[in-house]
Amino acid sequence: MPRACREFRPIPQIDMAVDFLFQRPERTPSPWLARCWGLAAIGLTTVITLPLNQWLDPVNTVMLFLLTVALVASRLGRGPAVIAAVSSVAAFDFFFIPPRWSFQVHDIQYLLSLAVMLSVALIISHLAESWRQQIEQAHVRHRETLALYELARQLGTCLTPGQVDEAARTFVHQHLHAELRILTAHADGLSPLTPTTPPLDAAAQMAAHAVYRETTDHPPQHLSFDDDHHQILLLQGATRRRGVLIISTSSPPPGQPRAELSALSQALATLVAAALERLHFVEVAQQTQVDITSERLRGSILSALSHDIRTPLTALYGTADALTVMQPPLPHAAQEMAQAVRDQAGHLHDMVIKLLDMARLHAGHVPMHLEWQPLEEVIGASIQSLATALAHHPVKVSIPEDFPLVCIDAVLFERVLANLLENAAKYSPDAQPIELRAWVDGRQWQLSVSDRGMGFPPDKLTQVFELFERGVVESSLPGVGLGLAICKAIVEAHGGHIEASNRAEGGAQVCLSLALGNPPTLEPEVEA
Repeated sequence: MPRACREFRPIPQIDMAVDFLFQRPERTPSPWLARCWGLAAIGLTTVITLPLNQWLDPVNTVMLFLLTVALVASRLGRGPAVIAAVSSVAAFDFFFIPPRWSFQVHDIQYLLSLAVMLSVALIISHLAESWRQQIEQAHVRHRETLALYELARQLGTCLTPGQVDEAARTFVHQHLHAELRILTAHADGLSPLTPTTPPLDAAAQMAAHAVYRETTDHPPQHLSFDDDHHQILLLQGATRRRGVLIISTSSPPPGQPRAELSALSQALATLVAAALERLHFVEVAQQTQVDITSERLRGSILSALSHDIRTPLTALYGTADALTVMQPPLPHAAQEMAQAVRDQAGHLHDMVIKLLDMARLHAGHVPMHLEWQPLEEVIGASIQSLATALAHHPVKVSIPEDFPLVCIDAVLFERVLANLLENAAKYSPDAQPIELRAWVDGRQWQLSVSDRGMGFPPDKLTQVFELFERGVVESSLPGVGLGLAICKAIVEAHGGHIEASNRAEGGAQVCLSLALGNPPTLEPEVEA
């Protein structure tokens, strides 16, 4: 490999020399003691160079004094370096420039040399102090980077929000010497991430809610609020805001400016927000996997039950029906028992049909045969198929005369209307009417089925369309909670929407809406 392409590796001896020259000692002396050390360094340099005056040129002597000023600046700071620079010029003038042992200068060139020496000494002291500060800042940033890397590694292995809170709180306590609080967003506002989070005062709570509710056109990466006691930062995730992070401290750590503390806090907020969002996505993924597995198991059970029960149930229904019409007829008591068996077998057969339909709809194996149909015919077929269930309930149908054709699967949509009408008849008192109304609203057509029954529970207006969900759990009426779920699946397969509500005058209402499309125009019939 060519020499220019080799990886750069620093020399340990050079690193040690740089640290020795430009790193301030751990125990910094007091300002007056540092100035005394600076004067002592110049005195020591004078004592060393004075016996060598006859062998050293003045230029070399000046270099030794400048080296001493640089060492003082790098080890003791700017103030002692300035005093050392002025003292070195005075010592060089007094001991080395003729006439010696006095501050008089007869040659103008020596005045220029002294001025240049003082300027160079001050510049060296300033540069040495700047380099020392930069090296110290580099060391601080290096330690912060290592600490943030370790925190990121810990947060990456956290499995619960409590572990995230503990890791972040330990980091803040060790590196910022402060107290940490994490408030996460919920439907009812901000709440502590863990129950052990210390409480906040009223002003800090108001500031935290203000930071979280801050809205802009472009969500900021960091949104913060600072005062003398609290630093509040927004936990901005990739998808949404996760909450706020509060660092409570009266003053920044020793040797760490407020700006650097803010940058470190923002990096901490970014890591915590990423960890909380990762845990949220892991939880969502796990729940989704559980739901998928449960849905597959439920579909398999539904399909197996519907296929295995349907055949013996049909035989049972046929046998009971044959007993009711056999000749000569059975005794009255036996015939009533046969009729009861037939009716219950019929109810059970309807449930199995619904189970089979739901399994097919969820498996996606039901083909859609969309055709332009007159809605009146579909409604009439549904009412006729429920002649027995609707025997005690008059059905009022209200459809405008100019109602257009609708693009639906007539067989599936007939099942929707049959389930809605059957539910309305089941939960309505006898002799109470059932109203079925259709109308056009813009580019959609809507249909509603209303009854005069007990209505839906107000807290279950959306849950009633889920599988095996019944409005009244403990009810003597037969049913397994599949009718409305089948209606929702068929309506959504048509690209429509269905919703449930309660009427103000009493009773339940289910309304569905579908796209109107571009229905064809019916030609008027020509009389013979």
